[in-house]
Amino acid sequence: MQKKLRQQFNTNFSKEKYQAYIDQIENICPGALDFRLAETPVFVPKEFTQKMLAAAEDIIDVITDNRFKKITEMAIPANLVVANENNHAHFLALDFGVCENESGEVEPQLVEMQGFPSLFAFQVNLNDIAQVYASIPETHSSYLNGYTKETTLQLLKEIIVGDTDPKNVILLDIFPDQQKTRLDFYCTEKALGIKAVCITKLIAIGNKLFYEKDGERVEIKKIFNRLVFDDLHLLKDTAPVIDITYPWDVEWVSHPNWFYRISKYTLPFIRNQYVPQTYFLHEIKELPGDLENYVLKPLFSYAGMGVMIDVTKEDIDKITDPENWILQRKVKYAAIIETPDRNAKVEIRLFYFWKDGWDRPIAVHNLTRLSKGKMIGTRYNENETWVGGSISFFEK
Repeated sequence: MQKKLRQQFNTNFSKEKYQAYIDQIENICPGALDFRLAETPVFVPKEFTQKMLAAAEDIIDVITDNRFKKITEMAIPANLVVANENNHAHFLALDFGVCENESGEVEPQLVEMQGFPSLFAFQVNLNDIAQVYASIPETHSSYLNGYTKETTLQLLKEIIVGDTDPKNVILLDIFPDQQKTRLDFYCTEKALGIKAVCITKLIAIGNKLFYEKDGERVEIKKIFNRLVFDDLHLLKDTAPVIDITYPWDVEWVSHPNWFYRISKYTLPFIRNQYVPQTYFLHEIKELPGDLENYVLKPLFSYAGMGVMIDVTKEDIDKITDPENWILQRKVKYAAIIETPDRNAKVEIRLFYFWKDGWDRPIAVHNLTRLSKGKMIGTRYNENETWVGGSISFFEK
């Protein structure tokens, strides 16, 4: 996105340098890297960053409004409402596509949002390696609002662990050692001193939860939740699990209900030039005459599953549960990153942290993804190069 830095990087690039870069990342936790990393970071000009951050403040205005819980009551599937919800999400991830508007100008457009953690600890590690690999100048940083590696990890520890003994804090997921994001789990364990635990390993005694560590039964006082509750059905015939919605005597970080409240469900409530117009399907009285300019998304589906890009009236007529769908105006990704064959598209995920006692969350770091397919994601980029996970460096 910044021509001089892009030309410098591409001129100095070699497959050998890229392989050495990957080898360094593999060495963080050998055998744990299970997703593709792009050949390049992204260089973001100051003006573009400011547009994303300004749009994010309008989004946060909606989330911090005292009516937000009321208007998102229907966002949580009835069978997945978890007890003891707190007052706010601890983490937000806002995904902005680098897009082209009708005038041909490059601008951010919000594509997705979630009140859920992302690869926080891994991206800190990735920054250190990518900074050297890409010869990042001091004029740029992957961190926002003056944060650094040290202050980011400190804030992460304050939010997730706080004053609790780390042994009483767990990272929760389904079979964490089998997840594609397990490298981030291992980085989190190292950074915070907590343990990743499978939901099938939780032990319930009364209203308390425990896990086993080194042959000892340890009480769980805090759960750093990385479990997408929709995925619990995957365990139906595999292993017995506790009723996670029960009012257990634990503190959630973030509470699972925020995963649904801050999601695609929130999009229709936001008004900003960098947030595409979005409508609940069941509330539309008359379909737009230019349906080809819209995308149809299921509310309770993730990683691009079920999305209809080339939507027709016939597609909509077949939907039996319109209350679970949104119609969103399409954005046009800008194929802006020069690569050896054809240009790549970019999506920048801004990490927001929200410590207890703060009025609002604050932008801290980022994750970036490159794509050459119709959408961002592995299934749309098979056999491609210069695509996959990455990191942005913002001009200060």
